Amino acid sequence: MNSTPNSISIKSIYIDFKAITKAGLAISVVFSSIAGFLLGVPDILSLDWTILLKLAIGGYCMVGASNAYNQVIEKDLDALMDRTKNRPVPAGRMSPNVALVIASILTLIGIVLLYTINPKTAMFGAISIFLYTSIYTPLKTVTSLSVFVGAIPGAIPFMLGWVAATGNFGIEAGTLFLIQFFWQFPHFWAIGWFLYEDYEKAGFFMLPTGKKDNGTALQIILYTVWLIIATLLPSLGYTGQLFISPVAAVLVFLLGLWMLFYAVKLYKSRTTKAARTLMLVSVSYITLLQLIYIFDKILR
Repeated sequence: MNSTPNSISIKSIYIDFKAITKAGLAISVVFSSIAGFLLGVPDILSLDWTILLKLAIGGYCMVGASNAYNQVIEKDLDALMDRTKNRPVPAGRMSPNVALVIASILTLIGIVLLYTINPKTAMFGAISIFLYTSIYTPLKTVTSLSVFVGAIPGAIPFMLGWVAATGNFGIEAGTLFLIQFFWQFPHFWAIGWFLYEDYEKAGFFMLPTGKKDNGTALQIILYTVWLIIATLLPSLGYTGQLFISPVAAVLVFLLGLWMLFYAVKLYKSRTTKAARTLMLVSVSYITLLQLIYIFDKILR
């Protein structure tokens, strides 16, 4: 049975929407927000599902909007790189104006939904879009310090969930922000390492030293150590309502050693394969960490 032009059109629109919003990344970011929300609510088993749904949809819209704006701004550079040349805008399947309209609509929907949760949640969502599109994106071709700027919107989702649940930005939300902030560096530098040649085509230099060298590998190790320390702060009793038990602290520490092992492995071998492995480990790490925090709260 042959597909009709209409079904092909609907399917292609769906595929391009997923690509323009970077659905995989957006969903992982939404998961971080949900994790922060579950940590912030007084009782996970009797949470407000309406607010959670608003956070999930609003969060997806905000991340999707940031990615769409980014792809409009970088359309010419994306066309130069193998990993991005088939995206809807550089490939010519979607005009920049259409992408801009999609980004604007997603921004509006996202801010409105997050505002109905509370104004602070909407504010941090808006800050995230602004930093990602207006500062991080232009800086990528100028300096490797762009990663530091990009780490700020990248770290907002985890704490955004807490703010959505409580309406407050205090030591708890700040700690969640700190954890995901430090996590950004080994994660993105690992990506910058194994995609170095591809990034080079577009003039992106994402590594701290600008090269795949011992200096970059050492900084990956150092930021992984800072990450481990940050994840253990809630076990010390100084982070307000955010607290993890000694058992959870041990699990979190072991999880950190697992990631540190692969960071050291990259330092020793300095290979593309080691960098790719570290990236994959880092993705699993942040998800497992958040699950440990959540289950620890449920079981206490």
